[in-house]
Amino acid sequence: MTITLSPWPSLVTVCALIVYFGVTINVGRARAKYKISPPQMTGNPDFERVIRVQQNTLEQLIIFLPSLWLFAAFVSPLWAAGIGALWIVGRILFAWGYYQAAEKRVLGFGITSLATITLLGGSFVKIILAIANSGNTP
Repeated sequence: MTITLSPWPSLVTVCALIVYFGVTINVGRARAKYKISPPQMTGNPDFERVIRVQQNTLEQLIIFLPSLWLFAAFVSPLWAAGIGALWIVGRILFAWGYYQAAEKRVLGFGITSLATITLLGGSFVKIILAIANSGNTP
């Protein structure tokens, strides 16, 4: 199998990293606003929500990006990009909701989780099918 880079998952990757960069900048802004100097990570609950958005987005990127590219390689670059775009929308809704109140993060988290599970599950199934159809045994 030859893997070629598709522009659509590439664009989604760049957009996901821009979202992460944005939430990271918001941590710096919140530090200044709430007067919480590094390395301190707690204090004002509003600051703690901002830092949780950044940390949770980082945690999610670790599973999202490989899943996106595996799905693009084994299933479809276009579908990977569409599902990846949904992930980005979910992350933005997650951040926007969480900045307001912790309980408002649920919709965005759900969208993000559904997108990730779809990418991961689809990749897994197609990889197993590719192995089964190759006739090779480990």
